[in-house]
Amino acid sequence: MQQQPKKKIRSRHKINIKKERLKQKKLSEKKLKEVRQTQEIKPVKEKQKSQKEIEFDLRIERETKIYWYRAVIGALGGFLLRLVGFVGWTLFIWMIGLLILFPFVINRILKYEFEEDKWTWKNVLKPGLSIFFFLFIFTSVFTNTVLYFLGVGYKITFTGIYF
Repeated sequence: MQQQPKKKIRSRHKINIKKERLKQKKLSEKKLKEVRQTQEIKPVKEKQKSQKEIEFDLRIERETKIYWYRAVIGALGGFLLRLVGFVGWTLFIWMIGLLILFPFVINRILKYEFEEDKWTWKNVLKPGLSIFFFLFIFTSVFTNTVLYFLGVGYKITFTGIYF
């Protein structure tokens, strides 16, 4: 006679998931405490920066300052020049003037020290170029839209002043 395999009988009692999770949590906390007690806390040594890393940090800091100066000047320039009434080519020429001349003006006002061998005029003009254009165009378009819907303002162009 062949024996039939025994069927596994499932227990009918319910497992309380909350209790099981709580048990697991307590066990893991207990193990974590034991591990923390057994480990020695080693002091973290600060890494000495090389001369190249220090120079790199200084360069990044300078470029970041120039970047944010450009962002503020772009936004204020777009707003104020359009508020004054510049449109078209006159606005474009003033925008290019601010873009090129402003970093050198800031250099004179803030006594910003550049290393002549590493900082050429290209390096002074490069940082913040895109944010300047974006904020200048955005604020001038927004200001123009508001002025148009309010019916206020005049336009200064090469051909004259229009009301």
